[in-house]
Order: sequence, then structure tokens, then C-alpha cells
Amino acid sequence: MRSPALRHVLTHLITPLLMCLGMGLAYMGAFVTPEPHHLPVAVVGTTPQAKVFAQTVKDTAGDKLDVRTVATRADALDLLKSREVTGAYVPSARTPELLVASAASDMGATAVERVFTPVAAREGVPLKVTDVAAPVADDPTGQGLFFLLIAVSIGSYASVAALGAAGAALAMRVRALLALGVAVVVGGIGTLLAGPVFHLAHHDLASVWGMASLYSAGILLIGVGLHTFLKRWTTLTMMVLFVMLNFTSSGGLFRPELQNGFFGTLHAFWNGAGFVEGIRSLLYFGDDGLARNVWTLVVWLLVGLVVTGIAALYERPRHARHAAGHNGPTAQPQPAAAPRTTVDQARVRTLADTEETAKETADEKAEEEIEEEVEETVGV
Repeated sequence: MRSPALRHVLTHLITPLLMCLGMGLAYMGAFVTPEPHHLPVAVVGTTPQAKVFAQTVKDTAGDKLDVRTVATRADALDLLKSREVTGAYVPSARTPELLVASAASDMGATAVERVFTPVAAREGVPLKVTDVAAPVADDPTGQGLFFLLIAVSIGSYASVAALGAAGAALAMRVRALLALGVAVVVGGIGTLLAGPVFHLAHHDLASVWGMASLYSAGILLIGVGLHTFLKRWTTLTMMVLFVMLNFTSSGGLFRPELQNGFFGTLHAFWNGAGFVEGIRSLLYFGDDGLARNVWTLVVWLLVGLVVTGIAALYERPRHARHAAGHNGPTAQPQPAAAPRTTVDQARVRTLADTEETAKETADEKAEEEIEEEVEETVGV
């Protein structure tokens, strides 16, 4: 290809085209066909009839449901609030009841209703549905936390380009401190949106801020560290890690039991799932499960610290050479020499001009690369 400009453009088109492919595969693979996959439900009762009923439901549903029996309605409520089951059916000849917790997953509650509504209909009685943990009125579907995840994530990974590219001349420890500062700001913005602006969170805003900052810090530190090695390919890598795999496995729209095994497995340890489920625990389930999700975010933060530490060690020789170049011995005054000839003076001026031009060109190219990377990241 003879045109450098055309080659430059085509090279930069690789990233958005790969993003198009990756986003399509991730989002369509995770969200297009939600179906129950070992969805955990409970049947209340210890009588032989209740056990036969539970086994019948299991045999009819196959791998779609995991059915257990519990002794009392109170036991079923405990399982719902700890999110060990998605729904619990209380058999009754007159008023059968289905217990759900839609704050854990509105789509999960809907899926359970679709399973047990026909069961009650066959008995000729209406099904009473009791929501034991409903989301706030300002977030009726409970999916607002998913969009909070998106806002905090974008604020985090979009800042990586500025810190990694524009801040490349800074020492890694300075960039890492800046990343932590940005994380606190991003967490504050997310809390402002979740609380006073859209009223998704009516209490524990300080804890929401802490969790959002912790989540953001993990992303920022991983991104800043990776930028040392990946440069402009950092954008694509961050999109894969914290959008394609992260949003789809977070449980913000569909619980893992409504997705295929791949995304369900990621939900167990990915940072987006830790953030969404942790905020849910904080707001709706009395901190049940909060500690585990906080530890998930802490582990991702530790991974970020390790990555930035490795990057700092990798950059140390370069920064040492840079410092030596600026702090080298000052040239000593030389005795006055005989006047140069006009030709020699012209050659010296030409050489100096050439070096200055080359330096300016290199600086301009570096500046353009930084701007391109920042625009590429923020544009996404």
C-alpha cells in the first residue's frame, strides 16, 4: 500500500471493527435468548404430596429448574433473601402462593411466574404472587443498577487513555495515584446519579460511593498498567474485559441462571457482578452477601496493583535513561577557538535546524497518537 495516510486510517479501523464483532457476539450471546438454566426454586412442604409435587415439577422442567423442598414458608423467605432460590411455591387447595424477590432479578421473578402460573391454573385456582423484596418505585424493574454499572465503567475505562497516553511521561506511581483519585471522583458521580438525581438508592449512599470507587479503581489500575505494554490496543482490551465480558455477566439484566454456562460462570467472580450484586445486597437484602462481593472487588483492585507494579518495573530503565539525559554533566566552557568559516557556520546551522525539525515532528506525532487514542476511547 503506497499511501501512508490510507494505511494509517485502515490500521485504526481495525479496532472499531473488532469492537463491532465482539459486542455483537457478547451481547447477542448473553441477552438474545434468555432461558432458565438450573433456575433454583423451592416448594414449601414436607408431606409426601409436597415431595411428589416437587419431583413432578422437576421432571417436567428437566434441566431448566433445580427444585428443592423446604419445611416452612419462613425457610423459603430466608432462601429468597439470601438469593439461593429465585422463587418459592407454597401449595394450597384454595390460595397457592408464589414468593419472589424481584429486586434480585425482575426477569428471574417473571420466569418463575411463568413456571408456576400454569400449575395453579390446572388446579382451577388463582395464583397469589408475593414480592418479598421489591425495588424502589423510582426503579420499578430493578435494572437501574445495571445502568449505574455502565456509567461508572465508562467513566473508568475512558479515563485510562488520558492517564496512560497523555500521562506517559509521568512516573507510574504518579499515574497510579491519579488513577485512585479519578476512581473516587467517578464513584462520587455514580453515587450522585444513583441517589439525589435518579433515586435508585434511598440510603447508604456513603457505602455506595465506597463500592463504586473500589470498582472503578480496579479498572483504572489494570488499564494504566496494561497501557505500558499494549499502547493504543489498550482500548480494545479494556472493552473486552470491562464491557463485553463485564456487562453481560453482571446479572444486571438477567441472572446467570437465565444465561448460558459461560456467562453464568463469569458471574461468580467478575468485577461487574461483584459491583451489581454488592449494591443489591446493600440496598435490598440487609447486607446479606455483601462481604463476598466486596472481596471480589478487592481482589480485582489487587490485580490492578500487581499490573501497575509490573509496568513500573518495566518502565524503570526508560525513566532512568530519560532522567540521565536531562541531568547529565553540564558542558564546560571551552577556550575561544578561531572563527569558523562561513561554510562551517552554515553547516552547523543546517544541522541544528534539521535536529530541531526532527524533534518537532516526533513531538507532533506523539501528540497526534495520544489524541487519537483518547478520541478512540471516549468515542466508544
